[in-house]
Amino acid sequence: MIKINYSTLTHLDWLEAEAIHILREVAGQTSHPALLFSGGKDSIVLLHLATKAFRPAKFPFPLLHIDTGHNFPEVIAFRDYRAQQLGERLIVRSVEDSIKSGRVVLRDANESRNKYQSVTLLDAIAEFGFDACIGGARRDEEKARAKERVFSFRDEWGQWDPKNQRPELWNLYNARVAKGENMRVFPISNWTELDVWQYIAREGLEVPSIYYAHTRPVVRRGDILAPITALTPAREGETVEQVSVRFRTVGDITCTAPVESSAKNNDEILAETVSATLTERGATRMDDQTSEASMEQRKKEGYF
Repeated sequence: MIKINYSTLTHLDWLEAEAIHILREVAGQTSHPALLFSGGKDSIVLLHLATKAFRPAKFPFPLLHIDTGHNFPEVIAFRDYRAQQLGERLIVRSVEDSIKSGRVVLRDANESRNKYQSVTLLDAIAEFGFDACIGGARRDEEKARAKERVFSFRDEWGQWDPKNQRPELWNLYNARVAKGENMRVFPISNWTELDVWQYIAREGLEVPSIYYAHTRPVVRRGDILAPITALTPAREGETVEQVSVRFRTVGDITCTAPVESSAKNNDEILAETVSATLTERGATRMDDQTSEASMEQRKKEGYF
């Protein structure tokens, strides 16, 4: 019998154990789950936790990514590399295909596709019959995230009602759903951005290069540094600067901004994170700035 000295466990040990327990609960209580994997830092941590929960066996679920088609190439390359390295099945469904089929109609060609991931995700859930989608969302990211249960119930239309969620007492989870309903499960809900980076450092995890400081062309739009790319050119009258930046969070290029930074390793990122006064989404996500595109509204429509 293995004896555990609980007095020596760190807070990361406790968070890791909780997340592994939740992953195994998903495997035990649901019939056809999927793990959402984008190649971003939170999903990288989630993937690593899954290896601890289930290896040396294969994962009891495929990996699923809803691709806007406007993601940073470094992150997509890392997504494919990591899935291939583990030998796990990666399912990719694209917002571009939803546009071509008429399921998504953009108001103009330059509109951000980020919020339209909901349509593609719900179609993928219906296509494969997923009854649970495991995601890397954390409660400290944004105020709507803070309302989430670990096992977040979604109705037959994929919608989230924060007033219609199940109690979670003493780490007891109820994943029972009727046909057409599903759960979104968030094993690292109780983690913070600092916890994630401490865990990445402790476990020696690889992450895409854009999480570390690098020089990139940007323009200043209020408090936001907007990256200049082929998809997001400078507007008339804007001055393009070459600035040392890094990304705290990654997503669709059209709505994700970097922050000024000289942090080129995990220790320097940890020092910056400790002193940060804004959440990562508050500092870097341009699509969270309007009520129309608010996180809570998107979640009610089926978002992650």
